[in-house]
Amino acid sequence: MKLKNNSQDFDSMGDDHVGTSSETPIRSDAFKLTKEEKIDIIKDDIRHIMETLGLDLSDDSLSGTPNRVAKMFVKEIFGGLDPDKKPKASTFENKYKYGEMLVEKNITVYSTCEHHLLPIVGKAHVAYISNGTVVGLSKMNRVVDYFAKRPQVQERLTIQIVQELQNILGTKDVACVIDAKHLCVNSRGIKDTESSTVTSEFGGQFKDKTVRREFLDYIKLETNF
Repeated sequence: MKLKNNSQDFDSMGDDHVGTSSETPIRSDAFKLTKEEKIDIIKDDIRHIMETLGLDLSDDSLSGTPNRVAKMFVKEIFGGLDPDKKPKASTFENKYKYGEMLVEKNITVYSTCEHHLLPIVGKAHVAYISNGTVVGLSKMNRVVDYFAKRPQVQERLTIQIVQELQNILGTKDVACVIDAKHLCVNSRGIKDTESSTVTSEFGGQFKDKTVRREFLDYIKLETNF
């Protein structure tokens, strides 16, 4: 999609929830700067934004905000841009010959909408069918968390989770469903506080309606502990 360089076109692209690729758009020079160098640059930018808005940064409550925000961007909420934080692909032989699907549901998703840099908060449900290889349960949570911690579009996030687990497990039989609230919808624009967005990606056997139905039924099971 080619857009004219004006704010109206960019605004409508964000409101229409458009993503441009299943890959996160990262520049080739993204990792030339160290984390500390990035923090130093970003904190000056945040300071400029706050001052432009008319805030008094000499106030004790605000004086540390530029540095706090910069550290949060680099080390926390956008930490998934750092390839060094990518979960290690440790897998194990399926010695117990478990042949049914394994479902990890209600994985917490904290991400950030790349159009307005507002939070995306929800749950991911992930499943796979082993072809002889299994992965530790927490690895599924870590994969979700890694790809969520970057500016995202929910559709892309769903695809990236499935593709990464397919690579780790060496099978196409992976599925993911995400149900999340977008604060760019809930707190601005239309301000619909009740709506959520559901996305899905089904690979391999999960494209079969019966297998997919089984997965979706597992998601609906109550978990009371």
